[in-house]
Amino acid sequence: MSMNIFANEATEERAESARLSSFVGAMALGDLVKSTLGPKGMNKILQSGSTGDINVTNDGATILKSIPLDNAAAKILVNISKVQDDEVGDGTTSVCVLASELLREAEKLVQSKIHPQTIVEGYRIASAAALKALEGSALDHSSNMDQFREDLVNIARTTLSSKVLSQEKSFFAKLAVDAVLRLQGSTDLEHIQIIKKVGGKLSDSFLAEGFILDKTISVNCPKRLQNAKILIANTSMDTDKIKIFGARVKVEGTGKLAELERAEREKMKAKVAAIAAHGINCFVNRQLIYNYPESLLAEHGIMSIEHADFEGVERLSLVTGGEIASTFDHPELVKLGHCDLIEEIMIGEDKLIKFSGVATGQACTVVLRGSTTQMVDEAERSLHDALSVLSQTVKETRVVLGGGCSEMLMSCAVDEEVKKVVGKKAIAAEAFARALRQIPTILADNAGYDSTELVSQLRAAHYGGQADAGLDLDNGAVASMRDRGVTESYKLKRQVILSASEAAEMIVRVDTILRATPRKREGM
Repeated sequence: MSMNIFANEATEERAESARLSSFVGAMALGDLVKSTLGPKGMNKILQSGSTGDINVTNDGATILKSIPLDNAAAKILVNISKVQDDEVGDGTTSVCVLASELLREAEKLVQSKIHPQTIVEGYRIASAAALKALEGSALDHSSNMDQFREDLVNIARTTLSSKVLSQEKSFFAKLAVDAVLRLQGSTDLEHIQIIKKVGGKLSDSFLAEGFILDKTISVNCPKRLQNAKILIANTSMDTDKIKIFGARVKVEGTGKLAELERAEREKMKAKVAAIAAHGINCFVNRQLIYNYPESLLAEHGIMSIEHADFEGVERLSLVTGGEIASTFDHPELVKLGHCDLIEEIMIGEDKLIKFSGVATGQACTVVLRGSTTQMVDEAERSLHDALSVLSQTVKETRVVLGGGCSEMLMSCAVDEEVKKVVGKKAIAAEAFARALRQIPTILADNAGYDSTELVSQLRAAHYGGQADAGLDLDNGAVASMRDRGVTESYKLKRQVILSASEAAEMIVRVDTILRATPRKREGM
């Protein structure tokens, strides 16, 4: 007879069943995203329950973020992929798949009566050996700029080849590398602005140096302005009529009202004069600018841009080197922004304002075109992955080979290590190597090839000393990844192994799941 010591309806799952539900949850999640892995991966449609909005994506983090889950272990996997996304920006699917494969192996081991702690020890030995092998295979070309640039382009192409941009991957890889190299070693992607405009096709996208603001220039201003001195402000310019909120004003006749209005206009005139005293020829305001101050500014020969959205203003101040001002009494204290040219450009149907020759040469804007909103959104996600990985690689310059090559290399290293391990830990370490081999297996499966055949050929190639062998998924053969230029960031791969093995260890150690009582709804 079992005693229930928990309050109403709180439940506990013990030993076998707890472990089983963890493993099953994690494996189910791995199976869900595993088909998106690699250059031949498939997309998923995510439809929102409340609004019915549709998202078509191949990005692991996006898929996992969007699924409401109840299983605790599955949630842990979602968290690793989030961390991977924040840390490196790409590899979200790989990390989730690897963790779930490690748990699949662990489940078999637990069933053959190997203690979870033994499994954890084996996994630790294995992951240390794997990381050592990975580091040994990493190359660093940062001293040779041309070669390094080629590495970067290859990394971008590898990242993009599994995304929607794969058709145009060379074009976008070049675009991403150009954008990241402009940052001059900073990992702050704020300087790279992405504007999405539906229409045209993907290859109509382009990289514009400088900054594009999705606004129009106010009436009777010049549409083109050279050598701009810009004042960026966040101030109200919308009081040319009397506005007295919630107050009742008694006036004797309409003459007095006109006087109040005149006073308001005078105040506005003084404000505009104060702004003009900064010696500027372009005024960008975060709030609206009414017709009267607009015409006053135009009289002073100042181009005005109103209602530049918050991010636009923040980014503009970052890019032009100006500060956002809200009072105008001390022109000498205000830092103005500068750029060589402000002009209106057309993209598709829309007019936008382009600031070129900005103070920080790092800024640039990527304009993405595509046939549908979903397409452009997914293109943005893919490009973001590529930009993140590249900006990380500019910092940690080592690169490794992709296409399942690094995974196979690590699994061979683990197999070598296993020979020295005594006891049951060896079986667990072997399982780790098997899980690593699942990555090239899944890559081959997704491309529709015979994975068993290909992966055993790949393994043989590695044992035969061909350390750069990987899967060429266009031709379904084992080929040299160095010749094919399939390169990945060392930091990305390292993070994948670290996160996946840590998460797997954590879940393997679970022996009880305690669930609190579900909250009662009112009036039930």
